[in-house]
Amino acid sequence: MAETTIVRRKLYQEVLDRLMDRIRSGEIAPGAQLPSERELMEIYGVGRPAIREALQTLERSGIVEIAHGERARVVVPTAETLIAQIAGGAMHLLRMQPDMLEHLKSARMFLEAGMARMAAGNASEEDVAQLQLKVAQQRASMVNLEEFIERDMAFHREIARISGNPIFPSIVESLFRWAGEYYRPLVRAPGAEELTLSEHQRIVDAIAAHDGDAAEQAMRAHLSRANDLYRTLIRT
Repeated sequence: MAETTIVRRKLYQEVLDRLMDRIRSGEIAPGAQLPSERELMEIYGVGRPAIREALQTLERSGIVEIAHGERARVVVPTAETLIAQIAGGAMHLLRMQPDMLEHLKSARMFLEAGMARMAAGNASEEDVAQLQLKVAQQRASMVNLEEFIERDMAFHREIARISGNPIFPSIVESLFRWAGEYYRPLVRAPGAEELTLSEHQRIVDAIAAHDGDAAEQAMRAHLSRANDLYRTLIRT
């Protein structure tokens, strides 16, 4: 049997593993502070550089937060913080591999169509009223394109909320942010504002009628039109 090479690990990786074990086991609970750098140096018998690199790695992973002058604190996990951790990498991936945008749009279509169907099944009268308000607010913002874009995002976030799955609003928010460079031209394109508003109203009407099929179809038509418009824009 072939022998495998023993890989030498850096000191900070050993510190990182031990801290992660303590966090996973609950010894250091969410919201609790880690020992000070000096205490960690004494506990693990390593220098300050190894401790700091381990803590910085935990911070980049969204596991702890480090405030100036304070000990690192274990982050209380939420869907927003977890998804936000991959935002930078996702946007870099889209810039380096533009073909991934089509996969992202396909994922958005699948997710939001399903969310619209779920919203149709879950929506209360108050939820429908909120959606109607979102459409009205977006129509009132047509004089300000930046606000119009924000209102558009708010409409889709509201549907995600009504779906009943607490992770979906964070996913929708991330999809908007990751694909922002392609999304803005769709809303800014001449005539796209009225199209967007009429399509949003059809989605609301289907949700108000608790018609899951119609809500899903209306969302698919809305996103398909947006994707087709984007392809037209990039060819001109």
